[in-house]
Amino acid sequence: MADLDDIKDGKDFGIDTPQKNTLFELKGCGALDWGMQSRLSRVFNPATNKTVMLAFDHGYFQGPTTGLERIDINIAPLFEHTDVLMCTRGILRSQVPPATNKPVVLRASGANSMLTELSNEAVAVAMEDALRLNVCAVAAQVYIGSEYEHQSIKNIIKLVDQGTRFGMPTMAVTGVGKDMARDQRYFSLATRIAAEMGANIIKTYYVDSGFERIVAGCPVPIVIAGGKKLPEQEALSMCYQAIDQGASGVDMGRNIFQSEAPIAMLKAVQAVVHHNEKPDQAYQLFLHEKA
Repeated sequence: MADLDDIKDGKDFGIDTPQKNTLFELKGCGALDWGMQSRLSRVFNPATNKTVMLAFDHGYFQGPTTGLERIDINIAPLFEHTDVLMCTRGILRSQVPPATNKPVVLRASGANSMLTELSNEAVAVAMEDALRLNVCAVAAQVYIGSEYEHQSIKNIIKLVDQGTRFGMPTMAVTGVGKDMARDQRYFSLATRIAAEMGANIIKTYYVDSGFERIVAGCPVPIVIAGGKKLPEQEALSMCYQAIDQGASGVDMGRNIFQSEAPIAMLKAVQAVVHHNEKPDQAYQLFLHEKA
């Protein structure tokens, strides 16, 4: 404690300089609490308001699918080259070193498998455990138009309510069943419903026609899913088109860890998302890094 006889009056109050409070101008977050904005600013780089997420949560319903047989061998070397990790709490605790120091979006839905109805999910993580794990957001599927649509929307509502209480953002992931049309009309509906329920981030699919309308009609940031494995140049073109039409980032899994050169692919995706690199130039970067 300072000695009482050594306390001096302050002198430089900057009388002529208005106080500044720099805002984090991410879409839809202006009215959120400080803790929510702080977590979102780790997910989305404040310099670009964009993000590159590495998704490796597929095992929660697919098991050890191709590329995810060994997280420590195939996925851990990619951590330093991505902005955000997206995984389950089981993998986070058992396979992600605490010193990795990357923000985590935690898969918080589950209780199903690829052998059953995928839309029949439940909230699979207590918010207290998400806080204990120091993650930056929780994520759950929302299956609009499916047999268990109501349950999946309730899952989002539950996470939003608990997350708002503790300053934890929620990401809604638009699941698509085999009988659902993957078009602008469907994804406009699904993304808007999830945002209306309070989700802070929406993960959805890119569509060739009308994607800019999906983004414009959604009041919170959209990141695109990579989906099935594509040729690298095609995947980079999809990333570029999505960002050019208003997406705030990508959350890719198979197009990264099933690539013939995953680190090179991540670097190329980073160039597209954060530096507006054109697909052809990004593909050349991929080839260079691969070599």
